[in-house]
Amino acid sequence: MSGELDVAEQHPLMMARDSTLVEITDGLAFVESFANVTVLVSDDRLVLIDAGGVLHAQQVHTAVRSWTDAPLDTAVYTHGHVDHVFAVPYFEAEQGSVDTTVIAHEQVVDRFDRYNLTNGYNGVINQRQFSLGAPLFPSNFRYPDTTYRDRLDVSVGGLDIELHHDRGETDDHTWAWIPGSRTLCTGDLFIWVSPNCGNPQKVQRYPAEWARALRKMIEKEPELLLPGHGLPIVGSDRIAMVLDETAELLESVLTQSLDLMNAGARLDELIHTVSVPDHLRGRPWLQPVYDEPEFIVHNVWRLYGGWYDGNPATLKPASEAALATEIAQLAGGASVLAERARALSDDGNDRLASHFAELAALAAPDDAGIQQARSEVFGARARRERSLMARGVYGFAERESAARADELRGSP
Repeated sequence: MSGELDVAEQHPLMMARDSTLVEITDGLAFVESFANVTVLVSDDRLVLIDAGGVLHAQQVHTAVRSWTDAPLDTAVYTHGHVDHVFAVPYFEAEQGSVDTTVIAHEQVVDRFDRYNLTNGYNGVINQRQFSLGAPLFPSNFRYPDTTYRDRLDVSVGGLDIELHHDRGETDDHTWAWIPGSRTLCTGDLFIWVSPNCGNPQKVQRYPAEWARALRKMIEKEPELLLPGHGLPIVGSDRIAMVLDETAELLESVLTQSLDLMNAGARLDELIHTVSVPDHLRGRPWLQPVYDEPEFIVHNVWRLYGGWYDGNPATLKPASEAALATEIAQLAGGASVLAERARALSDDGNDRLASHFAELAALAAPDDAGIQQARSEVFGARARRERSLMARGVYGFAERESAARADELRGSP
């Protein structure tokens, strides 16, 4: 907790991909996977809190069955993201007439419906964010049998579990409290990195409610924290510290953003002004290796201010291609913009370099040299970025222009 572990090892996408099960105490185990699963057995009845990702569900099933053959009585989804909800059918397939009850917040149903409506778009997001070769997103969701709104108390085989709803990364989030063992299952409200509250390609997130949820968890005085991603944390003092500082980061970004909005600032000023408090910057559990605080600022603006960014030119803008063509003509041609982009990139000025590279490619989309320049600029930026989300977007742009340049040159 004081830096003994490499931050990269706690990255939510760097955890054990082979879905390894570790017994914590009698009747309680933890599956480290792409998304973690808490496994509980009481009176020969199995309970899962979260149910594994679409690509790891079978591994989760195998790992659990290496530890217990108790029938799956209850599965709780902490939220409806596809890395948390896919192992249940593997258990149901082997149980015959033994019923499994899936419990989730009521808005998980709405999420699954929305995923089916926007399956193609979510596939494109995954391709871009995770550097996949093609769009990928599932459609065969196991819907919950029982839903709740604010709180639900569950008892399975004498094991009592409190389910609490709070908005945070999602609008459908559940965190679980097991009073008998003083165990807290946070889902993705704590994942060992800067909170995923600003994902640029996903729907609204809720920083104020998220911070309040973390403080409610602290009041329970948990002795064991089992996160949605990353390793468990033992000890009430340590747990209180990481939850409190995660809440503090969210509250600070929110307060700074709202103060500027209330003073009449544009979104641009917020993006380049709001910052993380100095004493939180080095914390291993708050590093921007997945999402990042700058993206949270955008999300705060969207939540409280709508989509207009304060710049009158962007309210009803010209097409990006038309604007780029005009700028290229003023500059002396798209190739001038492309060379300036390369020079800025070489100097490490990635923000300006990206603008010039994109303008050049929009003004001359069929020029192989300009596409190559765009690929180089965004590739360099991708390698310098810390957050997976930024690297995914810039890496996608790099590959996109490299493929277009090859196509224009007639490469096979």
